[in-house]
Amino acid sequence: MAVVGHRATLFEPMSDGKVRCTACARYCAIPEGSHGFCYVRENVGGELRLLSYGLAAAVQVDPVEKKPLSHFHPGARVLSIGTVGCNWRCQYCQNAEISQEQAVSGRPLSPTAAVDLALRLECQGITFTYNEPTIFIEYALDVIRAAKGRGLFANFVTNGYMTPEAVELIGPYLDAVSVDFKGSGEPGFMRRYITAKGPAPILDTMVALQERGVHVEVTDLIVPEVGDDPEALRGLARFVRDHLGPETPFHLLRWHPDYKMLDLPETPVPTLERLHAIAKSEGLEYVYLGNVWGHPLESTYCPGCGSVAVERYGFFIRDWRLDDENRCRSCRRAIPIVGRLRPEYEPTFAAPVR
Repeated sequence: MAVVGHRATLFEPMSDGKVRCTACARYCAIPEGSHGFCYVRENVGGELRLLSYGLAAAVQVDPVEKKPLSHFHPGARVLSIGTVGCNWRCQYCQNAEISQEQAVSGRPLSPTAAVDLALRLECQGITFTYNEPTIFIEYALDVIRAAKGRGLFANFVTNGYMTPEAVELIGPYLDAVSVDFKGSGEPGFMRRYITAKGPAPILDTMVALQERGVHVEVTDLIVPEVGDDPEALRGLARFVRDHLGPETPFHLLRWHPDYKMLDLPETPVPTLERLHAIAKSEGLEYVYLGNVWGHPLESTYCPGCGSVAVERYGFFIRDWRLDDENRCRSCRRAIPIVGRLRPEYEPTFAAPVR
């Protein structure tokens, strides 16, 4: 009999042949022969198997700013890897063709092959994105271990709906995470449009990862009319300030119609600007607007003197106005950015890997 998938690490046996998956906050109790909410973690003979291990559904070279990470190895190129499946059901998902796919598919990409490809394409890191990496955490971890041995950094773009067990497993190996809130984590929005109970696991995850030394940036997708509550945004901003620190980069992302939500307009820019002002008023020092190319609030401003420290256009860096210690050239205030802009940096995209 052929072996199905790859033995998962995060699970525990239950009675009657069931297993409990401990990768995400759903803690799915999975009967023999069935799978979890994500479709890719299956109970095979009382053992949880990761069906999508080593099967990449999306592979692309991206600038790290696309993740978005604005304070982590600026200008770096990353090999982005995604698989099928997800532990959320976002009604507006822009990657629904893979994240909501129920049949496990993808092209073989072993951990070693992934690292070889990243180096061949002159990447400085590997990022797990497009669908939720927590559901294929065992595969991601093996890629990261191989990557670290060859000088590459690794990061997750994650909804943060993890368990303490998942944080304990992946935390020592991750260099950075972009934690993606939707609708500021307002519970009613999450229940209706995501099929998730609420933000508590996400809040716990990002604090726990930062405590383990992982660089954390926070994003908040603002969905007009149904997910743009100023008080929900205010509460999230306060949590980030109080538990992660006022220097934590905070990104407000413009939403666009997709998948099952085609009846709303793109997020109005004035809405984003109003929410930006609220986040700043709550003490966050580095608040950005995303998916609004050419807007002044894409850039990094020095909290000390207000001057532009890093000028951005979309995912590109136009001007780097920091010294060799990442201090503002105008007032010498330190800007908390991990790494420096590479001398050979050129703001260009690479073509997708086919």
